Amino acid sequence: MSGPTAPVPAATAPTSDVPVAVRTVQLRKVFGELVAVEGLDLTINKGEVFGVLGPNGSGKTTTIRMLCGLIAPTSGTATVVGFDIVTQAEQLRRRIGYMSQRFGLYDDLTVRENLRFYSAVYGMRGAELDARMTELMDNLDLAPLASQLVSELSGGWKQRLALACAIAHRPDMLFLDEPTAGVDPAARRHFWEIVHQLASSGTTVLVTTHYMDEAGRCDRVAFLSRGRLIALGTPAAVSEQFGLSSIEDVFIELQKRDEGVTV
Repeated sequence: MSGPTAPVPAATAPTSDVPVAVRTVQLRKVFGELVAVEGLDLTINKGEVFGVLGPNGSGKTTTIRMLCGLIAPTSGTATVVGFDIVTQAEQLRRRIGYMSQRFGLYDDLTVRENLRFYSAVYGMRGAELDARMTELMDNLDLAPLASQLVSELSGGWKQRLALACAIAHRPDMLFLDEPTAGVDPAARRHFWEIVHQLASSGTTVLVTTHYMDEAGRCDRVAFLSRGRLIALGTPAAVSEQFGLSSIEDVFIELQKRDEGVTV
């Protein structure tokens, strides 16, 4: 496969008149002798659904953790919704939501108790908290399950509750790290309907996924391989860049290469 070493086309960059939610400049993260992310340059528009794709070990989760202000980069700079990820990490974390495939819910609490806890963590109190909980439980169809323990929920309902907890404080940006892993197709489809509703209201969404049908639902995607950005654009444009028929074919070829399989 000849494409992975090709430079990222400049034409894939967003236009300058669109508000920017994320900008990284030569972002780099090293753990000992392992270079997890190398020279990452990205610009993500406000309200965009942006996918970060790549095989395991390509640097996706490390990138998200840096952009969330959870770990500091070794070098380079980045701003997320106007905040520097190093010098303004505390302010940044109040303006973003984060959801991972492990959900982060408390199994021994009810649906209502989990949502109330996370809303309070983000500083919501009193009537504001009650109103927001009611809104989320109605919009995500969680109200009939309000008194049910999380340990009794299916994967799809846990996913929906985790999303409610992540957006309780109305974040400007939402990070989703493989949020649909192990969830059935119907639940995944409904989840993405909610994601696009959030984006249409102005929330910027960055998502990592191994499901290529989900990648196709993104406005643009970035492919990482061994910590480097190797492709950026719409799913169709990335497939064309590599001379392959689909984004799934690109992913498979990259995975073979990163695992040392001759292709």
